[in-house]
Amino acid sequence: MQGLLAQALIYLLAIVVAVPLARRLGLGSVLGYLLAGMVIGPLLGLVHSSDSANLLHFAEFGVVMMLFLIGLELDPRGLWEMRHKLLGMGGLQILLTGAAITGAATAAGLSWQEGLALGMILSLSSTAVVLQTLSEKHLIHTGGGRAAFSVLLTQDIAVIPMLALMPLLATSSRLSINPDGSISRASDLAKEGAHGASLVAGLPGWGVTLVTLGAVAAIILAGVFLTRPLFRYIHAANLREIYTAVALLIVIGIALLMNAVGLSPALGTFLAGVVLANSEFRHELESSIEPFKGLLLGLFFIAVGAGINFTVLFRDPVTIIALTIALMITKGLILFAIGRLFKLRKRGQWLFALSLAQAGEFGMVLTTFSLQQGVLTPYLGERVLLVIALSLLFTPLFFMLQDYLRAKLSERLDETPHDDIDDQQAIIIAGIGRFGQVVNRLVQASGFRTTVLDHDLKTIQLMRKFGFKGFFGDPTRPELLHAAGIETARILVVALDDPAAATRLVKYARQLRPDLFIIVRARDRIHVYELYNAGADKIVREMFDSSLRAGRYVLEQMGFSEYDASVTEQAYYQHDRVAMRTLAELWDPKVPVSENRAYVARSQALDKEFEAALVTELERKRQKGDAA
Repeated sequence: MQGLLAQALIYLLAIVVAVPLARRLGLGSVLGYLLAGMVIGPLLGLVHSSDSANLLHFAEFGVVMMLFLIGLELDPRGLWEMRHKLLGMGGLQILLTGAAITGAATAAGLSWQEGLALGMILSLSSTAVVLQTLSEKHLIHTGGGRAAFSVLLTQDIAVIPMLALMPLLATSSRLSINPDGSISRASDLAKEGAHGASLVAGLPGWGVTLVTLGAVAAIILAGVFLTRPLFRYIHAANLREIYTAVALLIVIGIALLMNAVGLSPALGTFLAGVVLANSEFRHELESSIEPFKGLLLGLFFIAVGAGINFTVLFRDPVTIIALTIALMITKGLILFAIGRLFKLRKRGQWLFALSLAQAGEFGMVLTTFSLQQGVLTPYLGERVLLVIALSLLFTPLFFMLQDYLRAKLSERLDETPHDDIDDQQAIIIAGIGRFGQVVNRLVQASGFRTTVLDHDLKTIQLMRKFGFKGFFGDPTRPELLHAAGIETARILVVALDDPAAATRLVKYARQLRPDLFIIVRARDRIHVYELYNAGADKIVREMFDSSLRAGRYVLEQMGFSEYDASVTEQAYYQHDRVAMRTLAELWDPKVPVSENRAYVARSQALDKEFEAALVTELERKRQKGDAA
């Protein structure tokens, strides 16, 4: 028990120290976890390789939970719409990458069986690293992010036939000469099988197929018909921990069932998530699973870092690092070509190619399985595992390269040329998303014409179908603003989704036209302060007015009259306007808000002043109403 607590202390201490430091340095949490594992494992020796291997098997459950949560975000209709990317992009990536690696391996002198095994192993990418990083950077819903997710899902499905094909490549029990001169068989590398209890062992092919299809059908039917009665039953207990227990029960049960029939647990839980995506209990499941997913994924990355065999690496560092880089460049080039074939925008192509260029955790599983089956020798297997681990370590650096390319080459990466603007109006609207559309329709319905700019070509094309005129192009580019008539315009409405781009546009427009009236959409309070400093005239927080309306409804349901609720709403609105201007003068972009003592003290004082003023105002309004 004491040893277990000591190990837990080491892992948690490594997480607490390394990950915030890595995030502060701009390296991302994944690289922080990997570096923490390397420090407590190979460098300091606090964790042995056997401990990291055991932890890796346990922490792989974090990948399973992550796929379950992703499935909850994707309803069956969305999955059906992805079928072309699943079959096209994903299937083509596996075939081309596998063929390239197989050809290179056989050319290097390996047998075709070993080459094919390596092709399958290294064609897979890391679901854990890629999705975690895409989520952190808010790129999962971009074109490149959706394409990467489609390929990852296809790879998870492809693991099933790969596991079935691997034993057929074993021609004999391969022998290996150990450093001490003894001879060992590849099958001795692992003492136990990868799957545990099996429901399909010893069955004929048609029996395996029936049992597998039956397991998938059972998951779907249980998700449709059993989850609602189950959740209604536990709802009566009104205990938060029971929801967590049921969520874990669903995920663990499905994972065990998938293992028993030889399928990927991650694939099974993803399917269950898709089935439950439209359930009224979806958000309850998400909130119950999310903390476990994050912690287990962190442990997974630490175990990968701790499992890197530096002895093998230092024995031949140039060859192993060169093989890792060659693998990532080869996969990156193939992925970039596929992205071009499927007409991803250039930004999406770079994200798609650089995010999936590594090998993955399922590649480790396949490598271990191939060693058990005698397909690979231990000498080759340990080097393959090291190449996979190093590629995972290099992946955050590739994401940093993608960020650099996106920042430096953004103007040159647009595939479609900007429109020639032939219409200049007194009102310019930059950004025509959900926010900008409402503004544009209201203004045009009132008899005024606008010049609309947006960098999303599909949005502009959709506008034109409904009879609204708009121009494609980046509104932050000076030449586009001049073409739109910024010198003669009276009003500029900035409704861009990107807060940094909105701030840049406001600052440029104010320097160019001190007399221009600028109305801008803000993301949050900090963005409001940035826009005040940039020179905006009117700032509208995107959720503020709707939140006020919701708060007014709450007050009415709690017994306020409609009049009192409206007075309170208006009073808060006026108070917030004054408070924002006052606090904007105290805000310092170099100091976090929570550590700015003058800001915090003034904010607390303003809240107290508002509460006192609100009581006085309500009493005055009531007396005035009674007198009337």
